[in-house]
Amino acid sequence: MLFLEYIESKKNEHLEELKEFLRIPSVSTKSENKADIERAAKWVAEKLRAAGMENVEIVPTGGHPMVFGEWLKAPDKPTVLLYGHYDVQPAEPLELWTSPAFEPAVRNGNLFGRGTADDKGQVHIHMKAIEALMKSEGKLPVNIKVMIEGEEETGSTNLWNFVEKFRDRLKADALIVSDTSMLAPGVPSVTYGLRGLNYYQIEITGGAQDMHSGVFGGAVPNPLTILCELFAKLHDKNGRVAIPGFYDKVAKVSKAERKALNGLPWKLKDFKKTVGAAGLCGEKGFTVVEQIWIRPTMELNGIWGGYIGEGAKTVIPAKAYAKFSTRLVPDQAPEKIAKLVEKHIRKLLPKTVSCKFEVLSMGKPWVAPYTHPFFEAAHSALEKGFGKRAVFIREGGSIPFVTQMYDTFKVPCILLGFGLPDENAHAPDEHILLENYFGGIKAVAQFYKELASV
Repeated sequence: MLFLEYIESKKNEHLEELKEFLRIPSVSTKSENKADIERAAKWVAEKLRAAGMENVEIVPTGGHPMVFGEWLKAPDKPTVLLYGHYDVQPAEPLELWTSPAFEPAVRNGNLFGRGTADDKGQVHIHMKAIEALMKSEGKLPVNIKVMIEGEEETGSTNLWNFVEKFRDRLKADALIVSDTSMLAPGVPSVTYGLRGLNYYQIEITGGAQDMHSGVFGGAVPNPLTILCELFAKLHDKNGRVAIPGFYDKVAKVSKAERKALNGLPWKLKDFKKTVGAAGLCGEKGFTVVEQIWIRPTMELNGIWGGYIGEGAKTVIPAKAYAKFSTRLVPDQAPEKIAKLVEKHIRKLLPKTVSCKFEVLSMGKPWVAPYTHPFFEAAHSALEKGFGKRAVFIREGGSIPFVTQMYDTFKVPCILLGFGLPDENAHAPDEHILLENYFGGIKAVAQFYKELASV
């Protein structure tokens, strides 16, 4: 096929172009990177135009800009909406990177750099697949709309406002997302389920100001101690979240699905190696695959307060803070869970302190049947692109936008991930396996071809 020959002939050019994209430090959480965010949006727009997309524009939002483009010249063929993001996580701690985060480097068949797996590398896969089809055949086999945002790593604050404003323009027969992972090396995967995510922050206040621990210690409340005691009470001895009502609406997963998920070519020893801890834990009565894919969780993500500088400073802090999250599964409602969490935390706290409780973001879980012909087309395309058996999987991560689109437009959401679980997304030495990057371009181009026959 001509498009496959084109992809093979352009491997070096594609890799160098991806490196160029990765060198832009488009960190959405930092105001100091605002110019880099805008530069990344312009870069994406320019490459979409070069690939053959039409009506490409950079659309302002209440925060970082959205890049939109379309090609709608395939009458009577399906229309798909491709979603991705060009923003990335902060690179800190910088000293833990083997090579600088924004100076991409190839080592042992992997490309290292912030954004390689999440999500610049995966966005670039689709851009190059579109380009290959356009350059080799002069047209696309289906209609494609592309929407690439710059706020995914900060909760996609303005994404849904954009969708609501341009609802008619964004209508499609399917949503395509590549921001997930393959099950394992050599196992191309289609994801059909994601956990939801609520993210919280609490501020505990004791005294009016930091106090001398010798003069006041033993008689005044210590917010840090109280915060630690609080989180120690939020799980029971069996690893279950100890919040009344937390599990009331958890959807039961059938025996057949549990058997299928546990029968996937997933290796516990590889998981343990990636984790690197002395041992594993979690909710008793469930396998590790079930714990990370189909069960809800609560995790403490950060805790701080008092003095943490060099040397000693004997203070009782006036305030202590924590960030924490709950991963949710069908049919847990984020709003209901947030209320249960806040109610229980306030009940556990002593009256010697006050508490400010914030819900920073909420996202619903998502799971869908994978019997739709579009899913079958994706499965077939992955096998052809990689020359290996493809599987259907669930993931423990969250993409709130998928649920919103699924609920609003009632169309299939196809999640084609080309990263791997151990590629350090959000961590130092993030990377993508080049075999997956190049195979992904072929698989995506094949997918768009096969959709034309559905």
